[in-house]
Amino acid sequence: MRESKPALTNDGDGLYLKIGKSGGASWIYRFRWDGKLRDMGLGSCSEINLAAAREQATGNRKLVKQGINPLDARLKEEKEIQKLAITFTSCAARYIKAHRRSWRNIKHARQWVSTLKTYARPKIGKKSIDEISTQDVLEVLKPIWTNKNETAKRVQGRVENILDYAAAHGYRDPVNPARWRGHLDKLLAKPSRIQKVNHHPAMPYDEVADFMATVNGYNSLSSKALQFLILTATRTSEVLNSEWNELDLNNATWTIPADRMKANREHRVPLSRQAVELLSNLPRVKANTYIFAGMKQGRPLSNMSLLQFMRGLGYGPSGEQGNYVPHGFRSSFRDWTGEVTSYPRDVAEMALAHTIENKVEAAYRRGDLFEKRRAMMQEWADYIS
Repeated sequence: MRESKPALTNDGDGLYLKIGKSGGASWIYRFRWDGKLRDMGLGSCSEINLAAAREQATGNRKLVKQGINPLDARLKEEKEIQKLAITFTSCAARYIKAHRRSWRNIKHARQWVSTLKTYARPKIGKKSIDEISTQDVLEVLKPIWTNKNETAKRVQGRVENILDYAAAHGYRDPVNPARWRGHLDKLLAKPSRIQKVNHHPAMPYDEVADFMATVNGYNSLSSKALQFLILTATRTSEVLNSEWNELDLNNATWTIPADRMKANREHRVPLSRQAVELLSNLPRVKANTYIFAGMKQGRPLSNMSLLQFMRGLGYGPSGEQGNYVPHGFRSSFRDWTGEVTSYPRDVAEMALAHTIENKVEAAYRRGDLFEKRRAMMQEWADYIS
């Protein structure tokens, strides 16, 4: 293909017909700004005829006379058009896509989507991101602020992040109507004043041994997982998502990775003789890395499996044997350490992987009291066996 010789044909008053190397023809408007010649593309000749090009050039010439750079004016107009197309829902989708790789796990991403879909989308989902006001945010939060405060606070934080993201991309002004400090904290009650701590129903520690004997009479994987949970005083998700490569049975240690811990910090669990024996007798499922393998290939037991097992024994909400649930055994363990043993509070709290609230204390604590916890966990296992 023969290349054409680039050329400019002046139509007058700053309008030019430009011929490119490939032979394509387009219109440009040439003007002087801050002492320099600037070219502004107006479009291809195949799409814009001479009359339309002259009309555009006339409009741009007027802007220059008014002291307005036509290139800046067009960019501003394009951004305004772009804003109209960006709703809260579409901006939330962009934010989630940009950040989900940095989140701890898939569950966290699902919670983001779920809470926004349930509480924010019905109120502000279709609204242009630059039009969302304080009143809009309050309409999302007020219905759930007192009766679902923990959820409401998460929703507030997520909406705030999305609006900050929108401002950073120029979709709206930087003033964030969902900001808590110095703004919403003046309009809504403080969470600390309305939140109620709902403790999981816990079995009295002196009944756990009999319960363990009952559970030991079953041979299901759910029963083994529940026994392991009680022996280690860990959370349901930590047990069910545990993998064989996290175990060091020779040294009786289970290391839970940071991305699976609530505090996002690696946690070492000393294993009692009973816990090691239980693990040693478990079957290993081919092509499944999970200790408590589920029915689906490559997946663990369902997160409801332990609760369902206890329900089968008559426990759980409205259960005839008691309303106790798996998570409550952590409280049973904590009560035992406080009332039966002489172990310091710090050792028990460390065993439960609780975050230290006092920042000064947290800064000075270096170790994880592992050997002290090992002795304590063995005493607990002996007590309930």
